Amino acid sequence: MTTQRVMIELPEPVFRQLARIAEATQQSVEVLAAQSVVSNLPPTPENAPQDMQSELLLMPTLSIQELLILAHAKVESTQHNRHVELLEKNKEDSLTPQERQELTDLRLAADRLMLRKAYAWSVLRWLGHRIPSLKELDVLL
Repeated sequence: MTTQRVMIELPEPVFRQLARIAEATQQSVEVLAAQSVVSNLPPTPENAPQDMQSELLLMPTLSIQELLILAHAKVESTQHNRHVELLEKNKEDSLTPQERQELTDLRLAADRLMLRKAYAWSVLRWLGHRIPSLKELDVLL
């Protein structure tokens, strides 16, 4: 992998913290700083479905409120109920071809929603927003 040189100015306390961690882990400050940058970037949408990539790439431009709305989005109750109904019917192996397609479509829609939510949370974290614990999320939802 090729590298590029970037010069950044860090506040003294941040640099001292980096230097202490670098010494304790026997790594260079440069390697540690690069790891910190990489680990804090939002994920790239390259592995997302092609038709969702541009939507995900735009998320960092959204407001915190818009991202929170995406992060807290839910599947509509009618879709959820139908999905559960079809899953139960699938256990009995009694789906019609149309129901099997409907089940596939509902699963894909739920997967896409979860991807949007996960990406919104990762962007929120990247922007410095505190991510609630799972227990706190249960209360919020």
